Amino acid sequence: MTAAPTNDAPLLRVDDLHIALQADGRTFNAVENVSFEIGRGEAFGLVGESGCGKSITALSVMGLLRRPLSLGSGRIVLDGEEIQHASAARWRELRGPRIGMIFQEPMTALNPLSPVGRQIAEMFVLHEGASWNEAMDRAEDALRQVRVPSPERRIKDYPHQLSGGMRQRVMIAIALACRPDLLIADEPTTALDVTVQAEIIDLMSELCAAKGTAILMISHDLGLVSNMCRRVAVMYAGRIVESQPAEAIFATPRHPYTRGLVDSLPRLGERARRGRQKLREITGVVPSIVAYPAGCRFNPRCPQATDLCRTTAPPATALPGGLVRCHHHD
Repeated sequence: MTAAPTNDAPLLRVDDLHIALQADGRTFNAVENVSFEIGRGEAFGLVGESGCGKSITALSVMGLLRRPLSLGSGRIVLDGEEIQHASAARWRELRGPRIGMIFQEPMTALNPLSPVGRQIAEMFVLHEGASWNEAMDRAEDALRQVRVPSPERRIKDYPHQLSGGMRQRVMIAIALACRPDLLIADEPTTALDVTVQAEIIDLMSELCAAKGTAILMISHDLGLVSNMCRRVAVMYAGRIVESQPAEAIFATPRHPYTRGLVDSLPRLGERARRGRQKLREITGVVPSIVAYPAGCRFNPRCPQATDLCRTTAPPATALPGGLVRCHHHD
């Protein structure tokens, strides 16, 4: 029997998650040893380059993994309930009222053949038993909350008639329609210009704070995540290599990969006044799931890698408020 949650228990707990990939008759570990917690109303960031395993981790929390990916082992606990092996019927109850998700690309996530108002209204019909007339009124209010102009007209528009920023606002309206406990935002500002990015992030933060919704923010942009989240985990090649409070990630990054991400950010304000420097890059690319290197998976790109790094995977070392996986983190 699942234990009843306590007030100080995390809303979401992911314990030692492993995700398997079937390819060419073999099984590979796409994600390994991933663990993190998110408190009620907390914004938690998961960052890393494309291909590091962030999105498939999010899909596992939503119960949306599909072949050739599958859940290998580990636990996903939402509000005291283990959900990693929930039935299809239970997942339909969880998605919407308990967990909402903003997908990377709204143009492919939204139904191109249905007006956006109807797609929002469907949430109220399916999960709250509202009539279609009532649901359409609530859909108009939902568009108004995400600051879509002329919502009474926009509810009749199809996705292709909206700009990228407007489509993303529709996705936020759908994800937050039933006031979920947890919002998963997977690269919510991809392909948006900087001004619209800032508007979308401010809007998400404001609405989630008003509803008491926790956020799992997934992005390749460490600067964006650190401005929004209290704690940040850095993921590389299927593993969390470092997690710390956001301010510590910038002040004292302990893993070479995290330092590379921090050093690749433009220097502004006080950081810029300390001296002009060229933007730095992390050489190389993230390895393929089917070709992870031995030892530390970052070792082919790491400027301080040693023979130990090339042969032995580093254990997790506890840090104040987090962990690091690096033989030379000191």
